[in-house]
Amino acid sequence: MRVPRLAAPALALSALLAACSAGWPEPAAHAAANDRWPPVWQEQPPVDDGPPPFEPPSARDCRRAPDTREVPGGGPRGRGRPWPEPVPMEKSEERSGAALGALSSRREAAPAAAPSADAARQGPVWPEPPMPRRPPRPRETVTAGMVDDNADFGEYLAYLGRHPGLPVHERDVSERHLLEVLDAAGRPLHDAEVAVQRPGRREPLIWARTDAAGRVWLHPRAVGAEHGRPLGVAVRHGGTTARATLRRDDRAALQLRLDSVPASARPRLDLVFLVDATGSMGDEIAKLKASMRSIAQQIGQLPGQPDTCWGLVAYRDRGDAFLTRTHDFTDDLGAFQSLLGRVQAGGGGDTPEALNEALHEAVHGLAWRRDAVRLVVLVGDAPPHLDYGGPQYDEDMQAALAKGIKLFAVGASGLDEAGEYVFRQLAQYTGGRFVFLTYRDADDPGSGPGTQTPHDVRGYSVQTLDRLIVRLVGEEITRLARR
Repeated sequence: MRVPRLAAPALALSALLAACSAGWPEPAAHAAANDRWPPVWQEQPPVDDGPPPFEPPSARDCRRAPDTREVPGGGPRGRGRPWPEPVPMEKSEERSGAALGALSSRREAAPAAAPSADAARQGPVWPEPPMPRRPPRPRETVTAGMVDDNADFGEYLAYLGRHPGLPVHERDVSERHLLEVLDAAGRPLHDAEVAVQRPGRREPLIWARTDAAGRVWLHPRAVGAEHGRPLGVAVRHGGTTARATLRRDDRAALQLRLDSVPASARPRLDLVFLVDATGSMGDEIAKLKASMRSIAQQIGQLPGQPDTCWGLVAYRDRGDAFLTRTHDFTDDLGAFQSLLGRVQAGGGGDTPEALNEALHEAVHGLAWRRDAVRLVVLVGDAPPHLDYGGPQYDEDMQAALAKGIKLFAVGASGLDEAGEYVFRQLAQYTGGRFVFLTYRDADDPGSGPGTQTPHDVRGYSVQTLDRLIVRLVGEEITRLARR
């Protein structure tokens, strides 16, 4: 089993000391050793493994136009090619000669007009080759099912056992522990920082943040923890701290209470759509655009009127016009919907796509806010390339847990066994859900909406996709609205 470190930028030590200096009540003899978060667990000489390999959510707001950047496709596909750095869209557009020429010719043919205030907020236009005109499609109903692999964990382990030897990064999640963190009044405490440690080590084996229910699932063996050895759990929120010992043979939930108060009365939601925009997704994107617009509108009307930030990451593959196109968070729903409407399918060619790089962008490249419910809706029909080097999805799902990001992975038509395995890994590990499109005939995605699916799932119900996603998002933020 691979046990790599999290692949993400580390905080500079000085920044870490400034950001993580909350005190921990310790004897004077240990004050110098424990002046950083988290404290060294147990009375042993500290072993300092360095700063956390990720940057905690720290943005205060998203009151801005979408900040757009692109990672170019970088030429032909190939094993071991270096992962290119993202560049602002303006620079990327300068390199897209043919696309820019087509765009310029269209602009010259049209009379000039002063940009409106709304257009200025929408960010740059993606330079795409001109598309042939097609008659408008009627809106199609998109149905979907959902499984919660944490609620039916025994079936999930059985599913993993039924699909050995796939081209995936396996992680041993057979040992699982539930941590619950409560505030002073006994209510679930959202966004508490969690550090799981080995004896004598300050650098955690697992970083996590609690969800809106004050819970987080911990998988020690997935990160190489020795079987049976107890682990230390440290929790922090709002300058208050608590700690306990995790007994590996105890299957009861570990509960900790902090003398802390929730930071905000109004729910805050950071929601990202992570969309496969390769050629095989053409029909699905056409169907899903309308559903995702409806999703956005319904979320804005949820109880508590959540303070919502919208983000978008589209991805293709190497050798295509782009690898990833990222639009950072904005509170301008109209601008976000406009960007979503511009997503066009193209490129691809082989089955795996640049999901590794796109997930890395979503987890590390966006300005996630503190004290927010952080969700990613992944929509794709293919597994990631595992032969490129660079970011790897299993490392970044650990980083997502560390930053308190849940993944709802939506499998579109054509998602193969390896893709389903990866999508379910991402959802289960981060506490999310695996969602899949359903059809009248499971073997024919063109048969129209229905209740059948080719995926290896049991006991699911079917709803329209927009209602299902809104339901899942609503479950997360309603817990905060009721406090």
